Amino acid sequence: MTAATPSTLDRWSGTIALAGFILVATAQASNQILARGLAGSVPPFSLAFFRWGIIAVGLAPLAFAEIRDGRIPLAKNLWLILAAGCMGMFLCGGPVYIAGAHTSAIHIALIMGLSPITVLLISAALRIEHIGPLQWLGTALALAGALLIISGGRWQALFELEAASGDGLVVIAMLGWSGYTLLQWRVATGASLLARISLFAAAGALCSLPPAIWEMVSRPADVFNAKAFASYVFSGIVPGLIAYGGFAWLAGRYGSVRTSLVLYLGPVASALLSFAILGEPPTLMHLVGGLLILGGVWASLRK
Repeated sequence: MTAATPSTLDRWSGTIALAGFILVATAQASNQILARGLAGSVPPFSLAFFRWGIIAVGLAPLAFAEIRDGRIPLAKNLWLILAAGCMGMFLCGGPVYIAGAHTSAIHIALIMGLSPITVLLISAALRIEHIGPLQWLGTALALAGALLIISGGRWQALFELEAASGDGLVVIAMLGWSGYTLLQWRVATGASLLARISLFAAAGALCSLPPAIWEMVSRPADVFNAKAFASYVFSGIVPGLIAYGGFAWLAGRYGSVRTSLVLYLGPVASALLSFAILGEPPTLMHLVGGLLILGGVWASLRK
């Protein structure tokens, strides 16, 4: 057999990387499609509880191994784990599934795309990061794009109940994800990403359990049926284990900075899936607002 040349290996590496980015972005976007497709037909907190429970159990062997090896000192990190799970899993669980009944999957994806801007602003407020002129410009562009999408070009819509009950819940989820992004790297820094995600998911499932129990008691027929179980399995595996596992693999192979490029593919994947599966094509407002958001994020993170 003839050994592969360096150019052939580079070409295969680039193809694998591109396929990995597309797969992870599609897996992440599928959760927004699921939220919109179900539109509240499956109780939201039950869906979140089972989703995070599947992720926690699926990754539990990694977490147990690293706890046993001392890489995750639980006593020192318990409250941080609970806080990260509450912000990143609880706030990004039930509220997003509730929002799916009131706003489109593209809206959800684009608003969630504001998270890096929010992280940057929080970092600046805490004096972790310095914001320069280009970053301020990017922040302004991204916020303008978000307001354009949420309002649909009608600024009075920002104060209407429909926007508050739909896009407003996504804003809450985005803020929670931003807090989780800042916090997760400060928890058990010697542990692997997947082991920590198992613990975060367990905390998110624990936080989702009380409202999930209420749903199980008040709406048992909606919680326990074939459609609901299929949703639990899909959400736990595709936007759960595959998305998080794929992201961890990309970060380990290409670095966290390059892996953050998944952010730019997410809204594109969401728009394509929304059109193909839900029959909801992007509008001119989505395109303009999306360009403002992604352009603003690019400018803010360019450094």
